[in-house]
Amino acid sequence: MNDYTFWILFAMVMAGSLGLMLGVVLGDEVRRRKCAEARIDELGKQLEKASFKTLPPEAQLKRMALILNDAHKQISAVTKALVKPTH
Repeated sequence: MNDYTFWILFAMVMAGSLGLMLGVVLGDEVRRRKCAEARIDELGKQLEKASFKTLPPEAQLKRMALILNDAHKQISAVTKALVKPTH
């Protein structure tokens, strides 16, 4: 075997193994990216479904404030009615 032949075969084996490793790594990254994109699409659809069922946070807070205000009015009215003057 010629000295150049050895180095040519060695370079071919190294290039092949490097290409194989890159193919495995990049193939895995492409697979992970496709799975992540599919998951993002699923989550987006779930978010759209959930957003139609619930009120926006501002509307929820306003509704809670109205309920608390009504409860406060009723409680204060009952409290005032229970307090009897001792004159």
